[in-house]
Amino acid sequence: MDPIQVVEFAVQTLSAIDFFLPGGGVGDVVSSLRAENDITPAPVGEIIQDATLVTDATDFTLWSLFARADWVVKSVMIGLIGASIWSWAIMFDKWWRLSSVRRKADNFETTFWSGRSLDDLYQDLGSRPNHPMSALFAAAMREWKRSSEAGPNHFAGVKERVDRVMSVTLNKEMVSLETNLLFLATVGSIAPFVGLFGTVWGIMNSFQSIAISRDTNLAVVAPGIAEALFATALGLLAAIPAVIAYNKFSSEIGRFGSRLEGFADEFSAIVSRQVDDRR
Repeated sequence: MDPIQVVEFAVQTLSAIDFFLPGGGVGDVVSSLRAENDITPAPVGEIIQDATLVTDATDFTLWSLFARADWVVKSVMIGLIGASIWSWAIMFDKWWRLSSVRRKADNFETTFWSGRSLDDLYQDLGSRPNHPMSALFAAAMREWKRSSEAGPNHFAGVKERVDRVMSVTLNKEMVSLETNLLFLATVGSIAPFVGLFGTVWGIMNSFQSIAISRDTNLAVVAPGIAEALFATALGLLAAIPAVIAYNKFSSEIGRFGSRLEGFADEFSAIVSRQVDDRR
């Protein structure tokens, strides 16, 4: 909207006191001002477009902050969003898996200590146990049966071989349970710094806007700063749940590992008694 249109609006508002204006009316005043300044009225379309641009510049919705951001900041945002989505997928997978192995371990221990024959339990498990504790038991029983079938000459060192087999199986199962935990730790440690990089880059762009426009008005730098801070917020949004989940799952896996070690020691004691009975 040009200054003449502003004057026209003001003069129309004061039309009730039109007798103060020289020349006989509002139209004459507006026409004379336009003629003196050689100004033509702006088209309505341009006025609407200018208003739209101003509105867009002050739109601070999340999508607008992303759409207006520089390509570097956009890349940072997309990377952090992807890392956050993958972290949540790992969290749900770990929660479901740990809940499942704990429940299956409880059922297995109940059956194991119920007095049932170990040979019958081994036959029920088959060759592919479906949780870590049953995998320990199956590996130990497999080595026990091989030593028993090989004859007395191979039975002497059966306890050491059973212990070694259970130790290897335990390590394999723990590695399987800890899969993808390193990704959570990595996201939790570097995501805030990646977001900070996007923030620094966005603030640099804001300073460049100030230098180009030679205007220190907050309206010039506010959009760029908001976009920059949005990158930091995404970094924290990805890092905080990842750190919490990593600490929680690491603790739970450590406790379950201690439980497996206890079961291995108990089964080793059973094997030791069986060896002594055969002597």
